[in-house]
Amino acid sequence: MSLNYRHLHYFWMVAKEGGFARAAERMDMAIQTISAQVRELEKDLGHQLLKPDGRGVALTEAGQVAFAKAEEIFQLGQSLPELVRAVASKPVRRFRVGLCDGISKLAVHALLKPVLGIEDLHLTCHEGEPEQLLAELALLHLDFVFAGQPPPANPNLRMQSRLLNTTTVDWFGASRWVKKGSVSHFPQCLAELPVLLPTGHSRLRVDLNHWFEQQGIVPHVVGEFEDSALMSVFAARGLGVFPVSRLGVYDTGTLSGLRLLGQCPDLHEEIHGVWNVKGIDHPLVVELLNGLND
Repeated sequence: MSLNYRHLHYFWMVAKEGGFARAAERMDMAIQTISAQVRELEKDLGHQLLKPDGRGVALTEAGQVAFAKAEEIFQLGQSLPELVRAVASKPVRRFRVGLCDGISKLAVHALLKPVLGIEDLHLTCHEGEPEQLLAELALLHLDFVFAGQPPPANPNLRMQSRLLNTTTVDWFGASRWVKKGSVSHFPQCLAELPVLLPTGHSRLRVDLNHWFEQQGIVPHVVGEFEDSALMSVFAARGLGVFPVSRLGVYDTGTLSGLRLLGQCPDLHEEIHGVWNVKGIDHPLVVELLNGLND
């Protein structure tokens, strides 16, 4: 059933005024008109809402419930103009960002710093597969995408990209795993320690697999994660040791409960920024790119 809010408003006014006559006077309408509208509401709801009370009316039990809800609805409606005026007088600066699965969210947070301090910023972050996010970017449903590699060449998609950062990878773990012996035998200790890795669609995972082959290591993998921040939580709880992009990781509380196991100077994670040529005039895209240049 679709509720007729006009009927509800008439009922609300009658209940507030305590009678049809006072409500009609307040609304400058005929008593018969208001009475008919309230009867229609009672018919729709299947319950009597008002009952005679001396020269006025009183709420039935069902009417008390209806009146309480009507109060919420119409008080909210009365506040709407003020809310709209407040928003219109102080426009929000919206920035819709896509984060491809598998890239370090901690690194992305560090790269977003040029815009995070902007007044009235409304940041929306979406995670997903690169193909999905690039399609949203092509439709201008997103303003910017962080990816692990440049987008594939496609003349039908007017995309531009730039390498934003290349950073080395460090390994961390809880104290139960990071001991003097394991640190001194890094990276060979990864064949014995429980290892947490990014999932297979991550560019870093591809590079890690190649690095393991070069080192002659078969890692003891006990967990795979799309989100590096989530992986760090499980590592801090002792599930295993994990690799993480150095960018941003030392600027957060992520390392709480974790110790450095080893560093991989020859293993890097790249983060690329992608934007739609049509959206290059977006002020926050410009500000982000300029800030990263500095």
